[in-house]
Amino acid sequence: MASLVQELIEAGIHFGQRRSNWNPKMAPYIHGVRNQIHILDVRESIKGMLLAKRFLEKCVSDGKDVCFIDTKRQARGPIEQYAAEAGMPFVTERWLGGTLTNFRTIRERLKRLEELDRLVESGEMKNYSKKMESQLMRERKKIQRNLGGVRNMTKLPGALVVIDTNREKNALLEAKSLGIPTVCLVDTDGDPDLVNIPIPGNDDSMRTIDIVIRELCEAIKKGKEGRSTSAGESPMNDGRERGEGRERADRGDRRDDSQRRRSSRSTFRADGPSSPAAASAPVAAEVSVAGSPDAGSAPSA
Repeated sequence: MASLVQELIEAGIHFGQRRSNWNPKMAPYIHGVRNQIHILDVRESIKGMLLAKRFLEKCVSDGKDVCFIDTKRQARGPIEQYAAEAGMPFVTERWLGGTLTNFRTIRERLKRLEELDRLVESGEMKNYSKKMESQLMRERKKIQRNLGGVRNMTKLPGALVVIDTNREKNALLEAKSLGIPTVCLVDTDGDPDLVNIPIPGNDDSMRTIDIVIRELCEAIKKGKEGRSTSAGESPMNDGRERGEGRERADRGDRRDDSQRRRSSRSTFRADGPSSPAAASAPVAAEVSVAGSPDAGSAPSA
């Protein structure tokens, strides 16, 4: 932890914006002012980072994905590197409006990209005219540039990691409308109310962005390891549950057999003759009817 704090301080995470360009909502995270520049409280930055790491690890272990978003040039390299290593989607070129709220249309465009890729791989693209081939290749390049990072995102992410609240405000508003939690590196000119877990820090420093993204991706990798571990344990638990269910079923079958045997005996006792007198009663009645004077006599003339 001490090495991480020293590394963050050397990267300049505590340097904010100029005093004249600040958001009053960031006052709880500001330590002071030096040379008309706000100085952020490093303790708040560490607290926010630890909370974000714990949350992302829990989110990924539950089977959800995390999408990294930042279209700044200084954050493009770290996000593409660490997010790709963690196997998570990312957006570094341009945030298309409706990427979350109109996700069905985004998936249709990605299917179009897959179709164009199949045309290129199979060689069928050469069958078109040069003009049509040029148009299709231009379309493929555009879709790949804007949506290549979210190509494998088949469902809405469980959380967003954003670097600049002012630049990526549309993405934060879409996530807020859908109830998707967000983690953001917020500078002194940002709005922490748009974020669920703010990490106060310098969002213009390449080294700061690199360290923050690296630490968050390490937490995501731990969450994926926990996901695989729970998936490996589930077959054993399923087999154990199936064995217990089979034993309960066997016990239930034995209990049903004993109940059937008892019920058949009780039915036999209820239907059968309970005493010799009861058994001879119908016979005596038949004899008395046959021996009466009226029985079998012819009618008088």
